[in-house]
Amino acid sequence: MNETPDAGRTWLPPAAAGVAAAAFGVGLGELTAAIIAPESGPFVVVGAALIDFAPPWAKDAAIALFGTGDKPALLIGIGVVLLVVSGAAGVLEVRRPPWGQVVLGLFGVVGAVAAATRANAPLLAVVPSLVAGLAAVLALRVLLGRLRGSLVEEGAPANVSKPGDPTQPGLETSLRSSSTRRGFLVWAGGATAIGVLAAVSGAALRAGGRALSAVRDAIRLPAPATTVSVPAGAELGIDGLAPVITPNGEFYRIDTALAVPLVDPAEWRLRIHGMVEREVELTWDELLALPLDESVTTLACVSNEVGGSLIDNAVWLGHPIRELLARARPLAEADMVLSRSIDGFTASTPLEVLQDDRAAILAVGMNGEPLPLEHGFPVRMVVPGLYGYVSATKWLVELEVTRFDAVDAYWTDRGWSARGPIKLQSRIDVPRHGQSVAVGTAVLAGVAWHQHVGIDAVEVQLDEGEWRPTMLATAISADTWVQWRYEWPDASPGTHTARVRAIGADGEVQTAEEQGVVPDGATGLHEISFDVR
Repeated sequence: MNETPDAGRTWLPPAAAGVAAAAFGVGLGELTAAIIAPESGPFVVVGAALIDFAPPWAKDAAIALFGTGDKPALLIGIGVVLLVVSGAAGVLEVRRPPWGQVVLGLFGVVGAVAAATRANAPLLAVVPSLVAGLAAVLALRVLLGRLRGSLVEEGAPANVSKPGDPTQPGLETSLRSSSTRRGFLVWAGGATAIGVLAAVSGAALRAGGRALSAVRDAIRLPAPATTVSVPAGAELGIDGLAPVITPNGEFYRIDTALAVPLVDPAEWRLRIHGMVEREVELTWDELLALPLDESVTTLACVSNEVGGSLIDNAVWLGHPIRELLARARPLAEADMVLSRSIDGFTASTPLEVLQDDRAAILAVGMNGEPLPLEHGFPVRMVVPGLYGYVSATKWLVELEVTRFDAVDAYWTDRGWSARGPIKLQSRIDVPRHGQSVAVGTAVLAGVAWHQHVGIDAVEVQLDEGEWRPTMLATAISADTWVQWRYEWPDASPGTHTARVRAIGADGEVQTAEEQGVVPDGATGLHEISFDVR
């Protein structure tokens, strides 16, 4: 073979040029976004579009693999894809110009289209992605031009700038000069550094989140018109058992917002319209002036697998939605309320659920403080008994009274059921799967829930034996989970299996039939294995 030892590496400098150009462009795009359209950065808008257009199985897989870390995983994935494609664009530009520039430019176009089609997108939303694409194209031309210029300075043939000519050494086969590579690396490193610095500067300029956090921290919520207390017997105090009230910082978060929407309460408005006798509009101050009630409600994600952790419990403060709907007076033929977030997300909630006696509220407080930004500040919905995808809209700005046969919500349009009642479920928290416990009395513990119905009993099964009753903690209400405990006094050495099932206050026994989360929530019995030593 005539190939020199390092000929196989001649693609590295052009690939590095592509990566550096992309870093330069994305950095400038993020800086531009911070200045003129903070929620329209190239990464955010492309990621948001991927979330919207991804098939349900892809979303399920992401949640199953990464849980509440699905959004960081998506951003990392976008970054990896960008690195690979931009590197390939650099090589392509050398071999088949100007297609490398076209590829990088398309990134900008795709980002601009994604930005323009987002809900409530500002007029300048397309600019950051266009800046990113244009900057990346110009940077690629400059970097590859610098490579060719360096070769000419070192005495390479002048026609090295004509890639694709098999009779000439050309740029691709003349990059083995170490001095050429060193000079190029300085330029590529400089472009990358500028891009990183621009991105960091953009992050620093995004003071909106910090300013809104300060606004939130300064809010003093009114005293509740009605309060709730957690019974002393509601908490069993077992290490490893989920606390009966979940701290805000540990509460699960699953939503479609890649960047947390920043909603100034001074500008917040809620509009109730559609099939109503009169439209109602509410401001933040008007909402806080209404009677606010405390309630404890467990929220669950429909993507929660059997035994999963996408469920938590909190003390909420808010105004009953039924009172606001009474103002609007829904028409008799209406059967659904389509709630809408400021970022365009929608959820379909049965109208009768929002009009009955359950604590379905416009929540402004969570565990004694204003809602955290990532949990819907300033206002979100909390509806007992329904999975979050049909009820728990965050950053709420609109309630449209309509019909199920007239409009589909975000997830129902993607194959999920239109109505999402939470299913009777239970979970083993202690011991963990695969954990070892000491010989003697083994303690099993967990939680069970059957919202808006309540739990009557929880039973455990050890090693395929008979079902044994457990001790229940005091339930806060039918709308919350309840802790349970079982002491196994004659736990013998070896590996054992345990299952759990709950029995609802209505007599329903948790089914052992296994079903995945699609289309309306998982079923089956949670089972673990553990060792007694």
